[in-house]
Amino acid sequence: MGAPKALSEGFSPDGYIMDQDCFSSVRYRTMPASINGCGWIAAFDLLHFLSGEEDWDKVRKALDAMHRIRMPGPTMLPVMRSYLLAKIPELQEVRGREAALAEAGQSRAGIFRYREEKTPHFVFYCRTEAGFRFFNVADGLEDAVMPMEKFGEEHLKGGLVVLFFVV
Repeated sequence: MGAPKALSEGFSPDGYIMDQDCFSSVRYRTMPASINGCGWIAAFDLLHFLSGEEDWDKVRKALDAMHRIRMPGPTMLPVMRSYLLAKIPELQEVRGREAALAEAGQSRAGIFRYREEKTPHFVFYCRTEAGFRFFNVADGLEDAVMPMEKFGEEHLKGGLVVLFFVV
C-alpha cells in the first residue's frame, strides 16, 4: 500500500472529479469519501458538464445534508434523484439495463447507478467526439473513453441499473 493520493490528483485537467480514492481526507456520511463518495462525485461531474460548477464541496455537503439519518453509507437513490431534479429540471430517468443503454447512447450526459463488482456505484459519463467519456468507474478507468456498448458489456453485469440523463 503506497502513500495516500493527493486531493489534487483526483481531478482531470478540465475539472472533473475522476478518482474518489483521492478523497480519503474528506468525510461523507461520516466516512472517508474515498469509500462512499461516488454519488456526490457523479452529481458534481454532471453539474460541471452542464453549468461549469466548480465547488465540489458544496455539492458534497448538500447531498450529505439530505440524508435524514447521520450514519455511514452510500448516497441513497431517492436522495440522488431529489438533488438532481432540483438542480436539473430537464433530467430524465430510466430503469433497466437495456433501456438505460439505449437512452445513454442518445444522450449528452448522465449518471449510471449500477453494481460495480457487487458494490452499488454511481458513474458520470458525457458524450465526446471520440466516444463516451466515463469518470471514476474503477481503478485504471478513472477517465476513460469508450463506446457505450463496451461500458455496458464490461460494467452493467447484474442487478438494477438506473440512469439519470440529459438529452
